[in-house]
Amino acid sequence: MNTTNEVETTTTTGRFRPSLSFYHPNAKGTGCALQMTLHPAHDHVEGSIFMSIANQIGVANSNRENGEFKYSRFDWENKICVKLDFNDLCRFLQVLRGECESIGNGKGLFHQHNDATTQIRFSHILEPESSYRLEVMRSAGAGVKEKASRFYFNQSEALGLCEAIASSMAIVCFGIPMLVPSKSTKLRDEKGLKNDSAA
Repeated sequence: MNTTNEVETTTTTGRFRPSLSFYHPNAKGTGCALQMTLHPAHDHVEGSIFMSIANQIGVANSNRENGEFKYSRFDWENKICVKLDFNDLCRFLQVLRGECESIGNGKGLFHQHNDATTQIRFSHILEPESSYRLEVMRSAGAGVKEKASRFYFNQSEALGLCEAIASSMAIVCFGIPMLVPSKSTKLRDEKGLKNDSAA
């Protein structure tokens, strides 16, 4: 499983990395939750989005308030975490933008990490209604139980996901911009000239 260091923040909780989260519990206990965290490129490290997916634990409370199931729990201890790099994210965007119906004509992506193989399938489906289906399956070899999770994005969630990934691509590619003095800046400072923009 891929891991990364969290960034420092000024919150009272200390170290924290904001995540885009989706929670879909249901009364059958077959719901799922998904979290996506952006990791900017830096130095010689390529940027990525880490995606964690966890199945629902037990049946959600039958009492519903404001159209949401209350007191639902998700099995984050046994989550599946995958690292989506530049090429992976481009394939997701192709499906979300309608350029193709699925990644790899339904075959999906394959990630190999140590002895585990993870298959990621993402497709646009029309039945029972237009939505997007994400399936993540991890196999760690003979004698090890396979993990599998399935998540459905409705149309509005898919639109938001598309915009979020597209907006993140510059940071995945180039990181967070830093103001680096150029050679001309040093030369102007040595000659005692003011920066035109600061004048």
